Amino acid sequence: MGDMANSSVDFYPKNQRQELNHAGGFGCTLSELRSLMELRGAEAIQKVQETYSDVNGLCRRLKTSPTEACGNVSAGGEDEGESEAGWIEGAAILLSVICVVLVTAFNDWSKEKQFRGLQSRIEQEQKFTVIRNGQQVQIPVAELVVGDIAQVKYGDLLPADGVLIQGNDLKIDESSLTGESDHVRKSVEKDPMLLSGTHVMEGSGRMVVTAVGVNSQTGIIFTLLGAGGEEEEKKDKKGKQQDGAVENNQNKAKKQDGAVAMEMQPLKSAEGGEMEEREKKKASVPKKEKSVLQGKLTKLAVQIGKAGLVMSAITVIILVLYFVIQTFVIDRRTWITECTPVYVQYFVKFFIIGVTVLVVAVPEGLPLAVTISLAYSVKKMMKDNNLVRHLDACETMGNATAICSDKTGTLTTNRMTVVQCYLGDNHYKETPDPSNLNPKTLDLLVHAIAVNSAYTTKLLPPEKEGGLPRQVGNKTECSLLGFVVELRRDYQAVRDQMPEEKLYKVYTFNSVRKSMSTVTCMPDGGYRLFSKGASEIVLKKCTNILNSNGELRSFRPRDRDEMVKKVIEPMACDGLRTICIAYRDFPAGKEPEWDNENEIVIDLTCIAVVGIEDPVRPEVPEAIRKCQRAGITVRMVTGDNINTARAIAAKCGIIQPGEDFLCLEGKEFNRRIRNEKGEIEQERLDKIWPKLRVLARSSPTDKHTLVKGIIDSTTGEQRQVVAVTGDGTNDGPALKKADVGFAMGIAGTDVAKEASDIILTDDNFSSIVRAVMWGRNVYDSISKFLQFQLTVNVVAVIVAFTGACITQDSPLKAVQMLWVNLIMDTFASLALATEPPTESLLLRKPYGRNKPLISRTMMKNILGHAVYQLTIIFTLLFVGEVFFDIDSGRNAPLHSPSSEHYTIIFNTFVMMQLFNEINARKIHGERNVFDGIFGNPIFCSIVLGTFGIQIVIVQFGGKPFSCSPLNAEQWLWCLFVGIGELVWGQVIASIPTSQLKCLKEAGHGPGKDEITDEEMAEDEEEIDHAERELRRGQILWFRGLNRIQTQIRVVKAFRSSLYEGLEKPDTKTSIHNFMTTPEFLINDYIHNIPLIDDTDVEESEAPPRRRFGASPPQSPNKNNNAIDSGIYLSTDASKTPTSSSSPVSPLHSMETSL
Repeated sequence: MGDMANSSVDFYPKNQRQELNHAGGFGCTLSELRSLMELRGAEAIQKVQETYSDVNGLCRRLKTSPTEACGNVSAGGEDEGESEAGWIEGAAILLSVICVVLVTAFNDWSKEKQFRGLQSRIEQEQKFTVIRNGQQVQIPVAELVVGDIAQVKYGDLLPADGVLIQGNDLKIDESSLTGESDHVRKSVEKDPMLLSGTHVMEGSGRMVVTAVGVNSQTGIIFTLLGAGGEEEEKKDKKGKQQDGAVENNQNKAKKQDGAVAMEMQPLKSAEGGEMEEREKKKASVPKKEKSVLQGKLTKLAVQIGKAGLVMSAITVIILVLYFVIQTFVIDRRTWITECTPVYVQYFVKFFIIGVTVLVVAVPEGLPLAVTISLAYSVKKMMKDNNLVRHLDACETMGNATAICSDKTGTLTTNRMTVVQCYLGDNHYKETPDPSNLNPKTLDLLVHAIAVNSAYTTKLLPPEKEGGLPRQVGNKTECSLLGFVVELRRDYQAVRDQMPEEKLYKVYTFNSVRKSMSTVTCMPDGGYRLFSKGASEIVLKKCTNILNSNGELRSFRPRDRDEMVKKVIEPMACDGLRTICIAYRDFPAGKEPEWDNENEIVIDLTCIAVVGIEDPVRPEVPEAIRKCQRAGITVRMVTGDNINTARAIAAKCGIIQPGEDFLCLEGKEFNRRIRNEKGEIEQERLDKIWPKLRVLARSSPTDKHTLVKGIIDSTTGEQRQVVAVTGDGTNDGPALKKADVGFAMGIAGTDVAKEASDIILTDDNFSSIVRAVMWGRNVYDSISKFLQFQLTVNVVAVIVAFTGACITQDSPLKAVQMLWVNLIMDTFASLALATEPPTESLLLRKPYGRNKPLISRTMMKNILGHAVYQLTIIFTLLFVGEVFFDIDSGRNAPLHSPSSEHYTIIFNTFVMMQLFNEINARKIHGERNVFDGIFGNPIFCSIVLGTFGIQIVIVQFGGKPFSCSPLNAEQWLWCLFVGIGELVWGQVIASIPTSQLKCLKEAGHGPGKDEITDEEMAEDEEEIDHAERELRRGQILWFRGLNRIQTQIRVVKAFRSSLYEGLEKPDTKTSIHNFMTTPEFLINDYIHNIPLIDDTDVEESEAPPRRRFGASPPQSPNKNNNAIDSGIYLSTDASKTPTSSSSPVSPLHSMETSL
């Protein structure tokens, strides 16, 4: 839907628009087209026939042609000093706060801008294939105009409304507009209307564009949303009170029973569609689970904040009590009215010291460090071909423990080539010489390949001299066309003789058929069907085969088994995908019933079997080795057969000889994880996934089941963090479910990209390894900054607190602390957050969800450096004046000028932090803290810059910074003590952490038992995108179900009292068990003949969020998900059992149970 927002339709004033309607001299107006697109099915066809005679008539009115399409189109951000200087402290505090707020705001803004840029880039990159001047061209969706002839194919998200002019087995998912999850079959005769925002789930075709932008169906909805905004706000105010009552009832209902809550739902939509739209708008930003790092940081920040508040309160209380007791009890003074302002000033001073302690205790730079680190990483990841769509995904990736990867295009080059073939009773290990082949067989083969493949698939000349021809379209078909070219034949000449319009019937490829067939008319009035597909499927349908002389010989099951053993298995063991090419002739006379596909695609004659290879990318084996070294398990999930998958997995290094691993097919996987009733059991899954490395012949549903199973598993010490790669529309649910979803930038469909967190712009597995490195780097950057920041905080709090209690004044003043805490730390966060990642990050295991943010080593460093710094500062505070032979700054009167003594303390403190910043670069106890320091120019410039500013503050800061200029000797002593930090760092590194059992870790992730009620409530509010599209029809369906269920319970109660003591037959006691009776059991999980279309199941497999306690396990029939999931289903899952493909109706089942 969102794609429509950028369609190039300008908004004109009304009168201009009317002129424009006729200005182009088109034969129809805008309003006519709009009203036409609102019609469906038979009505639409009738309207087209009445108004334009047929679709060609409409094309003529729009000045376009179904074949040539449009021509060239251009489509159209106290003492004197004190009274003068009294404002400085407040102003400085204000200034530094403003400074940090602006930096944070600017950072957020630039991050948002960068994201908008990335988003618009994705939108601009979204192109659509149209025919202009008889040529196929890809144009950005914004440039589509009315009258364009657009090519639509499987996986497309339609960007404009149109009328179908030619279609092959086209099925559309219109759930985004209608809420109906059934796929709608489109054809020129029955229902030719294609609407924007809908997904092509099967088939291909061409449409004439009739509405774009705000005039398309999606655009109209957006316009309504925009226009209705103000009215809705007014209504909102009025409806608040009534809404409140409904809300209360709903909450009560929620607690009682999920189904009852569903009964309450229609109350909300009493105002009809508008209310639904409003709810939709409010809920359009779904809440996301906090990332691992966010959870830990939030917890740590709360702990630090509480500690700081307590410390500052104690400081103020001690200072006030000390002053009151000293003045009024020991010195026995009386409170004189004239002295009140002086006392108040003292109290204000104490309060400021308390605020100083609080400011020092809370690490204000922390949120900034996180943001900078993430934003910097995201920007750099762009260069590593990772386009990050959700910020926290890059940090979650650092904790990944498992990657479920596709094979084609990710682990392999996605450039298919035919390397072996079986043709005319001979098995060729390389492309045969055409002169050795029978001409009749060769001619049949060339026709079967050229005609029975999408005409959009073609080989284009290479971009660079000497390069390989460019493959456009389906890669498997490209490899077959390449085979034709290698046989020195021209496929284009065959296509020119038999243009696409002349093809009689096309059975397009889908995940159920696993084959494609095309019917052509023969000159004698008969028909010829060409078929190609997975060899194990097509060979089963073959009864003849062409021998070396090009003659038919019978092909019995025994011959097939021999061929599998001698040809297909050896090819598969070499990692080849085998494809069988066959044909069948139908005699002239009675026309076959084309819709009965099972009767048409049988009795085939096998022409050839070819072995296709997609070579492994050269960099993949090394990338997988790195993953395994880093503690990440790589699993391959592919639709290919088990032998090919195993061969590729061995080449990549996913499986190694001598290892204990599992390679399963989808069918076997399902058999092992499901119980007798056909329901998935987590315990069974837990026995399989730890050893599973290859899942072959898997459907999208299997992929989703595996990902969900691994994430939900509680067998290990901690929850697995799973990354998934996917490119097809059907991978959407798995990408959404995974902790991090990677979509392919080149091969990926819009749906896959929409569901993903990171887009791989080069479709390469090694880019995922870079993402892992960046993710771990973010985590380490935050830890480095925390180590540095908390050392500053611990020292400053203790100094301020002790100093205030002993000398009634903090040695470090409020403005000085702000300089250290806000400005210096902000720069430090920038310096430490921009450390580039190193390969060494991949040498350790993932941290996991429960590992604390501050490890024992870090705690040792923090406390160790704090001891050194406190020793130095307290030495300077109490004996510094003697050492430097200067006046003491202790116990100075209220408004005395700043002393050299306290300036030296401040300067030494800053120098120690500066050198400790270098120590903080290493957090795992490494000795060489300078390693790679010159590889980060930002770090070097920030350290030197901070040092320069510190000189200016001390020498020229004067009154505002409470500083007095120092001489060279004093400066050298300060520097010397600062450099001592580096030496002390080496001493700390020598102490083995294992000996320090007393050290506590901090910043744990939330434990299993710590999920608060608040988060539970949040979970309840969390609404899945698809859930929001529940329509009233479904709500009524649930009411019906609910009542039937209640009635059955009542009947059951009566029955149980009647038949007590009798042996009860095993009956279907609840609506949940309708489908689990023998008639519904799936004994053979064959993907080729699923209960419903795979493509239908894909979406419905999106995991519903359990809200109301445990609900019954899933039934084997996917159509029954609506019942299983209570009210959590998405629209796609809401297929009612009445539409299920089962032979027994629910009513019949209910009668038997009653």
